[in-house]
Amino acid sequence: MRRMRNVKIVATLGPASDDYDMIRRLFEIGADVFRLNMSHGSHEEIRERHTIIRQIERELGRPIAILADLQGPKLRVGVFAGDSEELVEGASFRMDLDPAEGDASRVCLPHREIFAALRPGATLLVNDGKIRLRVESCGDDYANCTVVTGGTISNRKGVNVPDVVLPLAALSEKDRADLDFVCDLGVDWLALSFVQRAEDVLEARDLADGRAAVLAKIEKPAAVEAFDEILAVADGIMVARGDLGVELPVQAVPPIQKQLIRGARAAAKPVIVATQMLESMIESPTPTRAEVSDVATAIYEGTDAVMLSAESAAGDFPVEAVLTMDSVARSVESDPNYREMIEATRSVKRHSVADGIVTAAREIAETTDIAAICAFTQSGTTVSLVARERPRVPILAMTPVEGVLRRLCLTWGTHCVMTPRLNRFKEAVVQSAKAARDGGFADETRQIVVMAGVPFNVPGTTNILRIAPCDERLIYNTDPE
Repeated sequence: MRRMRNVKIVATLGPASDDYDMIRRLFEIGADVFRLNMSHGSHEEIRERHTIIRQIERELGRPIAILADLQGPKLRVGVFAGDSEELVEGASFRMDLDPAEGDASRVCLPHREIFAALRPGATLLVNDGKIRLRVESCGDDYANCTVVTGGTISNRKGVNVPDVVLPLAALSEKDRADLDFVCDLGVDWLALSFVQRAEDVLEARDLADGRAAVLAKIEKPAAVEAFDEILAVADGIMVARGDLGVELPVQAVPPIQKQLIRGARAAAKPVIVATQMLESMIESPTPTRAEVSDVATAIYEGTDAVMLSAESAAGDFPVEAVLTMDSVARSVESDPNYREMIEATRSVKRHSVADGIVTAAREIAETTDIAAICAFTQSGTTVSLVARERPRVPILAMTPVEGVLRRLCLTWGTHCVMTPRLNRFKEAVVQSAKAARDGGFADETRQIVVMAGVPFNVPGTTNILRIAPCDERLIYNTDPE
């Protein structure tokens, strides 16, 4: 069950992957994190999937992270008398609050907040950007537009407003109910949609109240502009390229992806690259060459995880999609150019004792015959700092805190091990040697790096580094404590 790669795979569950046999199969072949999409499925269906995951976790003795992805507010037009209309480039089109059925000249847009934020010259995008409208004049309850890019507009199509920060909370009433439900259920991560500002993340954190970590989805131009502030308060980041590619020019997405990955890595916070990674595998057992290259690029850039959406949730080939992700990741990470690229983009900022210790651990591992770095943690911070270094040897994340153990399953390079609560550093060395041997990372002829903090069981006290043999008898015989 040991993963022979560092990058993690997030697999979305859905109609194609909602029974015990399939979920267990996906985990066994490579899925590290399961995503529950709160846009689809009832609470009862979500509960059933959660129960299955935890059952598999108990049976296999391996922690599994669960990520609940909140829907966020959905901005949609109303309905048309004929269900759809054709908008012609250069024509006038009006959006307003009138609930009457629409026609070729107007339609209801039942979101007063949008009109409050619009200004002449702003852009409205409909149906994933296929239709583009330019606002000519607007008021509190209307926007008169010119059709810049025409096409078919139909009932309840989504609307994006890329040019302005909308006075909308990232959490709708549905999201609040979903958040409370999944936190009580016991998920490990919350993915927050429609993030525009740091305050959106802080609100979700307050509601979660420590029950789950909060991952901010960067999918709006406003979030890209406020990225540093959002990153400072989020526990992790998702590069949600779907809406980013709608609200921004598509050619802007690759450099933004690179920027967000580097920022998250420097902050020692996990980052997921998501959306359309293996899209063709919804209907095909093999991916396109471009898709494979896309996945590989994200891995070369140092992302913590790559994500499957419809490919594993609703596609015809969920198993093949996970196997493809796994094989691409192993191939990339065996490429000598991968190490060169990862090390060339490593952050060099150091601010604390813990920063210095994890840097020393990585340098020792790279210059001596070290089999693994074993890091003890209460909050997950020490392991995250080790992962930021992207060491060449495996990272054993050692913690007695079950929630922390599961959350670290999303972090690059980690192999998570549950430990008892310890009181002495000698116990930490013994537990590390056992974990390294039991997991197949080292035999009794190898050495490991052990990192911990004294006093034990106190977050933020990482202050000890030791090189230790993996022979348990030798540890007992030579440790004066």
